[in-house]
Amino acid sequence: MQADIAIKTAAELSPFALFMQADIVVKAVMFGLLLASVWSWAIILERSRRLSRLNGEAAKFEDWFWKAKDLDSLYEPASRTDHPSARAFLAGMNEWRRSLSAKTGRSIDREGLRGRLASAINVAIGRDIDELSDRLNALATIGSVAPFVGLFGTVWGIMRSFASIAASQNTSLAVVAPGIAEALFATAIGLFAAIPAVIGYNRLLHRVNRLEARLNAFSEEYLNLLSRQLDGMDSQ
Repeated sequence: MQADIAIKTAAELSPFALFMQADIVVKAVMFGLLLASVWSWAIILERSRRLSRLNGEAAKFEDWFWKAKDLDSLYEPASRTDHPSARAFLAGMNEWRRSLSAKTGRSIDREGLRGRLASAINVAIGRDIDELSDRLNALATIGSVAPFVGLFGTVWGIMRSFASIAASQNTSLAVVAPGIAEALFATAIGLFAAIPAVIGYNRLLHRVNRLEARLNAFSEEYLNLLSRQLDGMDSQ
């Protein structure tokens, strides 16, 4: 008899049973948190794959860059690729070509050109980093809000359990346990959604910052190379 009761109680306290027994408010909280968890995992996996690809392409492009005989020979291959290093390179080369073609017999404003080159490259890098960081805000939001949403479901479920106890005037554990369990299950789902989101946000933000540092280092070397070429030109 006790074994049958234990089996029945275990079945009533299973995750599916707890969800089905919950009222509409707690169900909505649980369902919303599960959707948030799926969304956060989708962002984590997509951004992780993308950052791995971008780092590999950046390493390959930098290898091409230093092996190229001249910068003009790298322009056409760079225009056919789609990653931040190539876009930073193209932004600098486009500004370089526009500035040199516009001088038309006048002497080159070296400091002005250096400033425009740095601005064009930094803008290109900033756009890519902003785009990569965009969805990370969703992870930060899920990580900070999900526990409180789960807590709201828990408080609502406990209030409902106390109301049921008052109506039935029965305070035995068998009566109280299912309601309390389904209420606490909402908090568990909130943590289930929040913990991966927080970890994913911190790890991905670190990887984005490392990529940004790599792009900034590349841009400094690139600007130094252009500056040396500029210094080697005869004043006109």
